[in-house]
Amino acid sequence: MNQPFETVQKLGKDSFTATVKALEVATTGTQAIAVETTDYVKKSFEQTASTFEKLVGVKALDKVIEIQNDYVKSAYEGFVAQSTKTGELYKKLAQDSFAPFNALRAVTQSTFAPAKSTSRAK
Repeated sequence: MNQPFETVQKLGKDSFTATVKALEVATTGTQAIAVETTDYVKKSFEQTASTFEKLVGVKALDKVIEIQNDYVKSAYEGFVAQSTKTGELYKKLAQDSFAPFNALRAVTQSTFAPAKSTSRAK
């Protein structure tokens, strides 16, 4: 008679454990994204400052245009690369965060699926 209660109690404990694990993974993944973003911002700022320093000393208009074009091209390529990298980090974060719940879902289905089919047969 205590079997259903123990099953539900274990399910509750497993659910709590899965939630804690998912939060740990989410925290770690979010920190990795924050570090990546901070590094990108730092590099971008350094690139901008370097370009500005180059522009200050230039006297010819064609050289200014060349420096600006190089900067824009480099900034665009860096942005696209960073966006791709960040997207992959978010994808991994989502997959890793839901993994504990996928395992819990599988256990829950195997536990309650047979009971469900036998109750319908009555």
